[in-house]
Amino acid sequence: MPHLVRVGAVAALAAFAYAALHPASAGGQWLAEAAVAPAVQPPLPSLAGATAWINSPPLTAKALQGKVVLVDFWTYSCINCLRTLPYVKAWAQKYGEHGLVVIGAHTPEFDFERSVSNVQRAVKDLQIRYPVAVDSQQTLWNAFGTQAWPTFYFVDATGRIRYRQLGEGRYDQAERMIQELLREAGQRQVPDDLVVPQATGTQAAVGPRPPASDETYLGWARGDGFVAAAGELRDGGPRSYTAAPQLRLNQWTLAGRWRVDTQQLSLAQPGGSISYRFRARDLHLVLGPGPDGRPVRFRIRLDGQPPGADHGSDVLTDGSGTVETYRLYQLVRQAADGRERLFEIEFLDADVQAHAFTFG
Repeated sequence: MPHLVRVGAVAALAAFAYAALHPASAGGQWLAEAAVAPAVQPPLPSLAGATAWINSPPLTAKALQGKVVLVDFWTYSCINCLRTLPYVKAWAQKYGEHGLVVIGAHTPEFDFERSVSNVQRAVKDLQIRYPVAVDSQQTLWNAFGTQAWPTFYFVDATGRIRYRQLGEGRYDQAERMIQELLREAGQRQVPDDLVVPQATGTQAAVGPRPPASDETYLGWARGDGFVAAAGELRDGGPRSYTAAPQLRLNQWTLAGRWRVDTQQLSLAQPGGSISYRFRARDLHLVLGPGPDGRPVRFRIRLDGQPPGADHGSDVLTDGSGTVETYRLYQLVRQAADGRERLFEIEFLDADVQAHAFTFG
């Protein structure tokens, strides 16, 4: 399958020509495009390719005729997707009685997100009530022609895709589209105000300034920015790594015995660590426990000290925390936005799986 590209803090409402868009990775440029109706409005593709449905029996394009539909392509470890969820949930609740059907199409980026049980757990933890189509084989992703997480598709009551939105932001325009399509469908008394959700943790809004650190993958295939005291990041193992004595901005290093696979790092012995020099308000890390599911304890430091008030929602002020399930963990939320810091995470137990850093 082609490489899946996550659009970061991009707000683009556009036609179906990618040439008109300028997506950026998390921490890159923040761009916006005005809404443009596509010259050709394709029909809602078949939903039969979903491997499972959560919160609903299987839905079909035919059964959705007469409804306005919002299809949200997301994946549960994506910080950009998580930050859109408060709006999607609010729209589903606000406009459901007026004929809106929201479908979350969950298409995985990492292998652990293919597991239906993992997605079910995430949907429950994130308090998602609307239907979720589990797209573990990327069938729906390909049918829609999707290329980024998150992507919204707005479908009118005749079953035609009227708009597509990539990335975060422009929530006011997205909600205005929903209102417009509902009124076109003959719905009366559609509210004309806008939702203002108040979210916390990983679902809280991005900081006022774009981060200077980009999403960073830790597997062998895309291990950009890695440095060590000696040697390179190598596929396989486990091997012993010695941390680089100094890091420049957006460089990272390892200490301890690690196995390096295409999508992830696996710690072979307790006491291994990952360090990263970053500049952003928030730092997140996609983590999971070992194959047996046993929790993995960790401790983080910022510039060699416990994080204190700069701890994330998954960390205590002393820097301690536990990896219990596969998901994105918010490890740092700085009180002073965007200072450059040296982040270190030490794992007190073996077998942790580490996938990617993201920032906000």
